[in-house]
Amino acid sequence: MHVRLKPLREQVIVITGASSGIGLTTARAAAARGAKVVLVSRDQQDLAAVADDIRAAGGAAEVVVADVADFDALRAVAMRAVERFGRIDTWVNNAGVSIYGSIADVPLDDARRLFETNYWGVVHGSLAAVPHLKVQGGALINVGSVLSDTTMPLQGHYSASKHAVKGFTDALRLELEKEGAPVSVTLVKPAAIDTPYTEHAANHLGVEPKHQPPVYEPMVVADAILACATSPRRDVKVGGAAKMFTTLETLAPRLADRFKLASSFTGQRSDEPARADDTLYAPRPGDGRERGTYPGHVMKSSAFTTASLHPVATVLGAAALGLGVALMARHTNREG
Repeated sequence: MHVRLKPLREQVIVITGASSGIGLTTARAAAARGAKVVLVSRDQQDLAAVADDIRAAGGAAEVVVADVADFDALRAVAMRAVERFGRIDTWVNNAGVSIYGSIADVPLDDARRLFETNYWGVVHGSLAAVPHLKVQGGALINVGSVLSDTTMPLQGHYSASKHAVKGFTDALRLELEKEGAPVSVTLVKPAAIDTPYTEHAANHLGVEPKHQPPVYEPMVVADAILACATSPRRDVKVGGAAKMFTTLETLAPRLADRFKLASSFTGQRSDEPARADDTLYAPRPGDGRERGTYPGHVMKSSAFTTASLHPVATVLGAAALGLGVALMARHTNREG
């Protein structure tokens, strides 16, 4: 069934995890383009600050404090959105957190809590949103990860949760399509993004974790999310690195393993002492930032993602992918 989606300026958009990182960037960008936004997270202080900024700029924003692990709380979010703005046009399940450490070192309670947020938060949000999206048609956008299609040592439980998000999203899409529901379902799969992700993650490394390059600005993801809010897409990889890693793993899985063995155990460790706090169980008020503290070069755009979202540019995406795979293979052979 063809699903027609509204222009952003006519939309009501619910965004979970809206107090920092990708969610915050997406909320600000959506409001700047005329959408009414419903901001959801556990962090009352930072949500209120975001909403004040949006309203001061002439936008419309509603704040709802909720933990995505609580299904009843997300159903209440949906009701509040409808009461305040009359409908829901797009729902973005973005809230998430990671854990760094070998699987043997991560307490099982921490792993279960991660799944409550990353997997069950998407399930809860989807089930809360879909009945409302069916009314006039709309978009459900789930934020997965490049690790929905591959994996990363020292982030095993996070990788597993994002695989689960992909499985759930793909099944839900088919069921809604079979039903003839006017709802597009999209999985967005970012590569490494310079947000407070590493600072918010629970950490068992003994030092501060860090991203492995290439790393992209959160606006690259926000632009992809908002493109999917206006034009139905099945899934979108954000960043050429996301396509590069998954293509290499599909075509040459052992080469991909060798690359990770050579780079990921050391590449995810910084020289900085580990922080004592994280956001696995509770928010960290006063930390509502879009950007993280990645010290290296942060890419402001992705030719591959632009090509994915705008098919006229597919030649650029293919060229970027081919170059990336060749460089990775050369690096791996040198390390091996």
